[in-house]
Amino acid sequence: MSNDRLLARRDLEFMLYEWLKVDQLAARERFHAYDRDMFDSVLDLAEHLGTEVFAPINRLLDENEPRMGLDGRVIQPPELLTALRAFGESGLIASTFDEEIGGAQLPYAVRSACMTYLAAGSLATYAYPFLSEANAHLLVTHGTPGQIATFAIPILEGRWFGTMCLSEQQAGSSLGDITTIAVPQEDGTHRVFGSKMWISGGDHELADNIVHLVLARTPGAPVGPRGLSLFIVPRHLPDGSGEPGERNDVTLVGLNHKMGYRGTTNTLLAFGDGAHTPGAQAGAVGFLVGEVGSGLPIMFDMMNEARIGVGAGAVAVGYTGYLHSLAYARERPQGRPMNLKDASAPQVPIIDHPDVRRMLLAQKAYVEGGLALVLFCALLVDEQLTASTDDAAAEATLLLGLLTPIAKSWPSRWCLTANDLAIQVHGGYGYTRDFPVEQFYRDNRLNMIHEGTHGIQAVDLIGRKILRSSDGLRSLWTRMERSIAAATAVGGAPARHAAALAHHIAEVKAALEDTREVEALLANATSGLEAIGHVVVAWLWLEQECVARSGTGAFYEGKRSAAEYFFAHELPIVTPLLDTLRRRDRLFLDLDPNSL
Repeated sequence: MSNDRLLARRDLEFMLYEWLKVDQLAARERFHAYDRDMFDSVLDLAEHLGTEVFAPINRLLDENEPRMGLDGRVIQPPELLTALRAFGESGLIASTFDEEIGGAQLPYAVRSACMTYLAAGSLATYAYPFLSEANAHLLVTHGTPGQIATFAIPILEGRWFGTMCLSEQQAGSSLGDITTIAVPQEDGTHRVFGSKMWISGGDHELADNIVHLVLARTPGAPVGPRGLSLFIVPRHLPDGSGEPGERNDVTLVGLNHKMGYRGTTNTLLAFGDGAHTPGAQAGAVGFLVGEVGSGLPIMFDMMNEARIGVGAGAVAVGYTGYLHSLAYARERPQGRPMNLKDASAPQVPIIDHPDVRRMLLAQKAYVEGGLALVLFCALLVDEQLTASTDDAAAEATLLLGLLTPIAKSWPSRWCLTANDLAIQVHGGYGYTRDFPVEQFYRDNRLNMIHEGTHGIQAVDLIGRKILRSSDGLRSLWTRMERSIAAATAVGGAPARHAAALAHHIAEVKAALEDTREVEALLANATSGLEAIGHVVVAWLWLEQECVARSGTGAFYEGKRSAAEYFFAHELPIVTPLLDTLRRRDRLFLDLDPNSL
């Protein structure tokens, strides 16, 4: 695949270096071994893997989805294993971890940019190491030294993969209804019994071992979320040397067949059904992480990391779809200018038609706005770790907590719209398999669902992150007000856009200031999520516009045009979205289900 149809390197460099000033992180102790040239070298590596290793197998995996053989093993194209081995050998999976456990202490902002290249190349391929990295991060944060050495280090070395096992057939997102049981044993382990549904990467033959992180409840535990504990349940129990030994009692029951994202196995797993250990003691051996009853708070560390990663993946697939449609629009001749009456005149590329330009500019605004959002969140992670003062680190934590549901859901919603527009730009060809944009749409459609649906993120944002505590929101408004003041001082379009942003911030504040009728407010939380998400992305576009205001050439002109589009055509939708919140609309609450 051509590099210019995967991700725009110039845009990444603009955001990392001209806007976020990520190269200045090298002055901090944690990142002292780096400079901009080294950051660029890591990006070169990710670009190579995404373009030359992942992208060439993206359609192959879509057309040859996983299947179960007669022996119960998963069958997938061998090219997938080759690609994942290349990724494992790159060392990228451990890049942000501490040097003392084999990491390279790369800034998260640079790592996030690398991830976007890989996900743009093949989201289904990258899902395996992406989930594994989050799994290892949880273990490093909450596991014992022995658990880190036994289970996290092989993942960071690229030899093992990891999963998160939460959902069950009767309890999808309602984790408090989980019924999987973990029975304590005299040797300190637990025996796990139950099943888990929708487990991405839950079974395959792509690694020596799979480390499952399983939510379960111990006997007598309280009902609901507080009764959940977290357990390491490996597919193979490590032997005395730490290598995969006997098979644990974890069974692949079936594969789910998805609309897109087909290269990633999605599984129904049984724990403790005895299929792999006939005659042995029943139950899958599990190792408790943290304390009994602390499973959900610990698991949320992995879930929140995964949620931001989902948003980044949505950006990646939206971005490559945009670049494919841009290239097609430049190459495809059709029609003539509206004011040209000569039917014998040569046809023009469709990019010359205003409506096609509208669709391309909308895509650009969505995907570059989404990329700015996930890179900004990644920089907040770096701030948490390395800020010069405790107050600055605390502010980064507040902002990241507030923005996590937005970073997951806004790109999943609007970069999917970008994929929809990419199909439209291709016309009839877009709805065929002659071009990859139809696969991009199918792959991206999952991102509004997994790791907490769009509606769940909305309730999290409004109900937990705003109504329970306004500290994060106040910190966000303070940041935005500084940007508005700076843009106002610049004058011209930035000042005009700053005034519009200030107006919509005031609208959000007014819609949320009445904390009565909380039930009605939460019933319309999705409108609130989308409105606040648009305000946040408008703010990030204002910041980009200010940086690009004096630049010359097509790149900077494109930035300014995309900012103008977002403020003229997108930000105004905030007003009607907030209207249902202001009115505390009760339609969804009072609607008789029998009337549907």
